[in-house]
Amino acid sequence: YPYVWLDATFPKVREGGRVQSMALVIAIGVTDTGEREVLGFDVGTSEDGAFWTDFLRGLKERGLRGVRLVVSDAHAGLRQAISEVLTGATWQRCKVHTIRNVLSQVPKKEQSMVASIIRTIFTQPTQEAAREQLRRVVAELRGRFPRAMAILEEAEEDVLAFMALPFEHWRQICSTNPLERLNREMRRRMDVVGIFPNRASVLRLA
Repeated sequence: YPYVWLDATFPKVREGGRVQSMALVIAIGVTDTGEREVLGFDVGTSEDGAFWTDFLRGLKERGLRGVRLVVSDAHAGLRQAISEVLTGATWQRCKVHTIRNVLSQVPKKEQSMVASIIRTIFTQPTQEAAREQLRRVVAELRGRFPRAMAILEEAEEDVLAFMALPFEHWRQICSTNPLERLNREMRRRMDVVGIFPNRASVLRLA
């Protein structure tokens, strides 16, 4: 499974006499021949490093190997878990989530303009050209949107990681979008339930 996507949804679960949001994490992988498969899922009280490490170890024990790129949002603890468990794999920070994070620091009336400028980074033909364009964008907009550009500058290494892999795969591996349809269906069914009575009921639905 050279490419693996990880994402989380947050059902409300009753535990210990109170209701809390828990993380339902899902992993999807693509085989060498291009088939997409759900590799596993689990529920935890948070997305900390220990939970991610246990989850990834479980996948590895069941046969996950050959991972070149792991695509996810910037979940707390995940990068450390990847480096510990999936030795040699690179982390790709989801392009879509990164752009949203940047735009959250931009006034609403100017978000469309800033988004258009940021997208020019990802239309470059090579990783090096994309790096140069990112730095030009940061230099151009830093004076007006310093917090937004700090997020973009910090994300450079991770949000452009996909460009080191075959060009024909770029569209699929730059974000967690391949998981979105599954997550939308999960959320739709969770909304019907509302509050789950326990973790086991979340896993049964999944």
